[in-house]
Amino acid sequence: MSARPGIDLPDHRGRTGLDRAGRELHRNPDVRVREVELTSQGWHVLRRTTFDYRRRDGRWTTQQRETYDRGNGAAVLPYDPEREVVLLTRQFRYPAYVNGHPDGMLIEAAAGLLDPGDADDPSAAVRRESLEELGVRLGRLTHVLDAYMSPGSVTERVHCYAAPYRPADRTGRGGGLESDGEDIEVIELPFALALAMTRDGRIADGKTVLLLQWAALHGPFARRAEAATRG
Repeated sequence: MSARPGIDLPDHRGRTGLDRAGRELHRNPDVRVREVELTSQGWHVLRRTTFDYRRRDGRWTTQQRETYDRGNGAAVLPYDPEREVVLLTRQFRYPAYVNGHPDGMLIEAAAGLLDPGDADDPSAAVRRESLEELGVRLGRLTHVLDAYMSPGSVTERVHCYAAPYRPADRTGRGGGLESDGEDIEVIELPFALALAMTRDGRIADGKTVLLLQWAALHGPFARRAEAATRG
């Protein structure tokens, strides 16, 4: 059998052993991985995995799942508590456009995938993406939560952060990396407006909704939101 890129030979991103993911998992005694098939590898990886699963009634069944592995990511919500604003991005997202979004222009928290060296410190990715996308140098970070956004098929776990900022923290225009095809608009919104946009659908990105809800319930704007509700 000839050698295959991504398995025996390095692929275009220098990766090998892509068919090994999951084979050594033993954390759950009710799951036994039998076979992992690499079905596609572009920038990200699609696998078809066959495994035995023990149901709650004790019966074993054989199941098959396709998983899309795009690595893990990190996102950040910069906020200015004095001016009561948050800093977000707007950019074209083709998957959303092809699935019913009016124009594909999504308002989101700044985010990006972790580089290989970021695995033990996702905050490094957050700081890098903030400089690239927002043109802002972040100070103290608060880790908000980690979340699987589509656990039925996508392996990605997103590490979510928040950080205060001031106008003086701007270091550039942001906008992303043109070499990566990015064309990102930086938008500063009143927090109350951003929160309202999660309710009427103008903000429909999952990680951004989570971060804005956190900011309202437990974060920098929690007391203001509570006071507004009482009023």
